[in-house]
Amino acid sequence: MPPAVRFGVNYTPSEGWFHHWLDFDLDSVRTDLDAIAALGLDHIRVFPLWPYFQPNRTLIRPRAVDQLVALADAAAERGLDVNVDGLQGHLSSFDFLPAWTRTWHRRNLFTAEDVVDGQAAYLRTLAAALADRPNFLGMTLGNEINQFAAGPHPDPDRITADEAERWLVRLLAACAEGAPGRTHLHASYDAAWYQEDQPFTPAHSARLGAVTAVHSWVFNGTAQRHGRDSVPAEHHAAYLVELSKAWAEEPDRPVWLQEVGAPAPLVPAEHAAAFTEATVGNALDCPDLWGITWWCSHDVSRGLADFPELEYTLGLLTNDRRPKDLARVLAASAREPHPAPDVRGTALVVPADPARRPRCAPGGPVFDAFFRLVADGVRPTTVLDTRADDKEHLAARGITETVTPDQVLPTPHGGTRS
Repeated sequence: MPPAVRFGVNYTPSEGWFHHWLDFDLDSVRTDLDAIAALGLDHIRVFPLWPYFQPNRTLIRPRAVDQLVALADAAAERGLDVNVDGLQGHLSSFDFLPAWTRTWHRRNLFTAEDVVDGQAAYLRTLAAALADRPNFLGMTLGNEINQFAAGPHPDPDRITADEAERWLVRLLAACAEGAPGRTHLHASYDAAWYQEDQPFTPAHSARLGAVTAVHSWVFNGTAQRHGRDSVPAEHHAAYLVELSKAWAEEPDRPVWLQEVGAPAPLVPAEHAAAFTEATVGNALDCPDLWGITWWCSHDVSRGLADFPELEYTLGLLTNDRRPKDLARVLAASAREPHPAPDVRGTALVVPADPARRPRCAPGGPVFDAFFRLVADGVRPTTVLDTRADDKEHLAARGITETVTPDQVLPTPHGGTRS
């Protein structure tokens, strides 16, 4: 019997946001975690800010590491497992990079030997500090760190796909050295699946690390094009889960919906619960789903300046820890049994060439064809064009039919290609 789907939340402290590490208050953390545990969730994703923990390449602050362990222990007392993101990196439009990587000390985050050595030491240290905690799930290398490697970042550290892979392999190994046998992974924002010049590729996401992570945000053009209650918006998370499977080597590789949220004003507050219910329900219809981790636990305080407007209201709970309607929806889903979904037998053919990724993005023919199939009552998955005739591969995944976007989308003169 497949394991139950995990339900959790990305932990955003109610007091001080992630700057709480500067004035760490374990009692406040415990109160936050009480509110999370009361929803029936089983895990949190935690974000130490890299410059606060490693302000110098050879200084990893012991007190900061102790505070992270204390947070993990407080979570364990409340029945919550913990995943730790290491290289923060980037959060909610702000970059958090240590001074020893910027300006006068500017070196490429991914290829400079000294920088990567420092990153490896940091990740290994955090993993080792938590290695004996039963509730420690493992490390995520960093939050959407692929955004530093290409535009639209205003000052990217550009690398090739081969350099990205070497960096990922090296740092995943560092995590495993610190905490052998745990679930270590990396996480990219959706440019890895959609952007032609992004050096972190779909294959990296689907083949490196213990699980595939996807981050689903409908402000990427999906909700703007189609509306908050459209098939594409309500199935976008499920689409990314199924899109990732085209590149996986193992037919049953688990996929973690590690970030998903209801961003205002594209999803207004009065519609957030309905959007949450639809998004979660559709994701649960994806085989091999490891878990759903909502973004985020608590609203950002209005006392903190310069966040994009949507960041202030993404929490399941208000800044004073009151649950919203969407929290009740997620809590209800977390408490319900979810039978394993049936295999998805129809596979949409997608291009293996990373330069053709825009075909999978909002407005692209793969994207549009997938949701045409969904609207017609089909439960599609995806397969690479290089594997579409591989009978052994198709059989291993339970795929009985393959279709191309041209066979699904309307012709310019009306009707559907066949």
